[in-house]
Amino acid sequence: MTQDERRIYLIRELLSEEKQYRDMEIPADEQQQKQLLRALFNIRMPKPVSPDFLEVQDQYLQEELRQKGITDVADLTPVQDGIYLWQGDITTLRCGAIVNAANSQMLGCFCPNHGCIDNAIHTYAGIQLRSACAEMMARQGQEEPERRGQLHLGEARTGEAKITPAFNLPCDYVIHTVGPIVTGRLTVRDKELLASCYRSCLELAEQNGIRSIAFCCISTGEFHFPNERAAEIAVWTVKEYKEQTHSEIEVIFNVFKDNDLQIYRNLLR
Repeated sequence: MTQDERRIYLIRELLSEEKQYRDMEIPADEQQQKQLLRALFNIRMPKPVSPDFLEVQDQYLQEELRQKGITDVADLTPVQDGIYLWQGDITTLRCGAIVNAANSQMLGCFCPNHGCIDNAIHTYAGIQLRSACAEMMARQGQEEPERRGQLHLGEARTGEAKITPAFNLPCDYVIHTVGPIVTGRLTVRDKELLASCYRSCLELAEQNGIRSIAFCCISTGEFHFPNERAAEIAVWTVKEYKEQTHSEIEVIFNVFKDNDLQIYRNLLR
């Protein structure tokens, strides 16, 4: 199959899964087809699928990522000992693990073609990632609480982390963490919870023998944590962890926006 043929096959299979979409016309334009396919990936609930579908999907996604261009952490230059700053698409980074800023449901973003990192990671990892997350959450028996109110007995805390395979992504693992949602004035508790996200991810990575980890800008954007303060907490927590534990894990601060790049440059130079 060519890449175009794979894309059409995947769209047809996904449309056929839902009765209300079976008669939908597939657009002729390549970019519109890609948007439709991503939207169908985004809204699909975790459920069984044929081995043939997975084979074609994996070939398609791996070729899409190859065309986007893979960056290997080994080719990056550290800005400090064991610390890197990299601007780019985290789904194209080859390293031990990338961190996903997840929501409390922990199943990925269901909003078609949304611009959040959760959506991008689930899209390019493939539908296996949502299934793996669903199995993980079924074992837990409850969602990760969005930490805006009081803790309830037995709840898993915001700031913890969970790990899954990365499936079609070039990294080995995805580490999922739910950052604090800021509503109104930034509180001490918000800051503590964000620091806990970074510590939990680092601890989980090392427990799994991971030697490099890429952090996105957790809780900024949709969760409204001020970017500069979030970056300060990220850098301080990582440095404190490495100093206290004598860890040799390599840490990549991944940014996408120019504004975040400048913030981290100022903190790390």
